Amino acid sequence: MAVKIRLQRFGKKGKPFYHIVIADARAARDGKFIEKIGSYNPVTIPATIDIDIEKACQWLKNGAQPSDTARSILSYKGVMIKRHLQIGVEKGAITQEVADTKFNAWVTEKENKISAKAEEKRNKKKSDAKNALAQEIEVNAKRQEAINARRKEADDAIRAEREAERLARETAAAEKLAAETQPETETPTEVEEPKAE
Repeated sequence: MAVKIRLQRFGKKGKPFYHIVIADARAARDGKFIEKIGSYNPVTIPATIDIDIEKACQWLKNGAQPSDTARSILSYKGVMIKRHLQIGVEKGAITQEVADTKFNAWVTEKENKISAKAEEKRNKKKSDAKNALAQEIEVNAKRQEAINARRKEADDAIRAEREAERLARETAAAEKLAAETQPETETPTEVEEPKAE
């Protein structure tokens, strides 16, 4: 019986999560399985992976073949390197203490990389938000300047119009006053004399 380490899909549409299982190669993807050794949630950032490293190493030792995705998950969590070190211990190339030390060093280095990457993402997100806010403030300032310029033009036009109306009223009043104060003299009208024919 060919045994595979593979993912079994759960979750709703668009929000998957997976169980990492040991299953017969002939079984359906979400069908019967022999043992569950972990879970994988790709929706979270970074992806959440919980796996029993000892069980996974034991199944790899017994000949279980991981699928491509399961292999990358196992590599990411250090199962493959632990299995590699265990092969060295079994062959007598290294001792168990050296293997454990190397594995622990690898795990701490991996965790530091992951935390640095997460911190970098958070900092990038903060700086992007800060830059977006600065750009928005700049755009709002330009927009306000344009609005103020249009208001000033409109106010100047209204003032000029009022000034013109005031001048027209003053001119009309001055002309009326001048017309009232000017003595009215009767101008003799010429009487036409009849012409002799």
